[in-house]
Amino acid sequence: MAVWKHELRSYFHSFTAYVFGAFLLLFIGFGAMIYNLQAAISNFEYVLSYGSIALIIVVPLLTMRVIAEERKQKTDQLLYSLPLTTTQVIMGKYLALLTVFFVPMALVCLYPLVFSWYGDVYLLTAYGTLAAFFVMGAALIAIGLFLSSLTENQGFAAGIGVAVILINYFSVSLSEYAVSTALGTAVALGLICVGLGILVRSMTKNDKLAMGIGLGLMAVLAVIYFTDSALLEGLLPDIMSKLSLFSRFDTFISGVFDVTGIVYFLTVIVFFLFLSVQSMEKRRYS
Repeated sequence: MAVWKHELRSYFHSFTAYVFGAFLLLFIGFGAMIYNLQAAISNFEYVLSYGSIALIIVVPLLTMRVIAEERKQKTDQLLYSLPLTTTQVIMGKYLALLTVFFVPMALVCLYPLVFSWYGDVYLLTAYGTLAAFFVMGAALIAIGLFLSSLTENQGFAAGIGVAVILINYFSVSLSEYAVSTALGTAVALGLICVGLGILVRSMTKNDKLAMGIGLGLMAVLAVIYFTDSALLEGLLPDIMSKLSLFSRFDTFISGVFDVTGIVYFLTVIVFFLFLSVQSMEKRRYS
């Protein structure tokens, strides 16, 4: 709670929370004007589909300084001296980011009610999609938090965040151009295994662990390729499609409350918060 309060004060005493909220409300308000007012469409879900584009920009801008600034100013050393675990520090910072995200979303929750006074609005679908939008945004914030923990440069953290979220946004479209042959998939997944090994090495400084994970995954991949290569055909495009947060959100826009989508969002949150804790732990003891 102490970290949460400290972070909230820093966000609302600067322009960060206000710029984030204004930009998000501007995008969603513009979408409401286009779909609900001008086109007279009662589906508020379409507005959130349009508003999700704003998350590509506003989430990295919100998360870029959360840990990177601490590392640059060396104030992260003060956090390590407090009677707090790294998990408590990360959770305090993450909850503060969610609070900043919740404030404009609370205002957006009034839109369907106001529109319902003047026409028929599917409130259950609208608020179900709003809940999914918030959880998806929370997952993107967890990704941005992790990326911020990897560097001292706020600009670099923001740039990488935009690139990662942009690739995730277009991953379904990009999957159509991805290699679908067994050999091409094996090579691409092999490169991913090497990347995971490098990531583990940078986070843990443990060469044996990094090589063990990288070589172990590549060995499993080789066994699959030489025993039944048909399993790898079309696997890479399928993975790219299923990893997309935004494609899962599209299910909610179509009027279906997809529980598996919510579970996937929550899994992404837990996974990247865990990576953020490990990243800070590495620096704490290095």
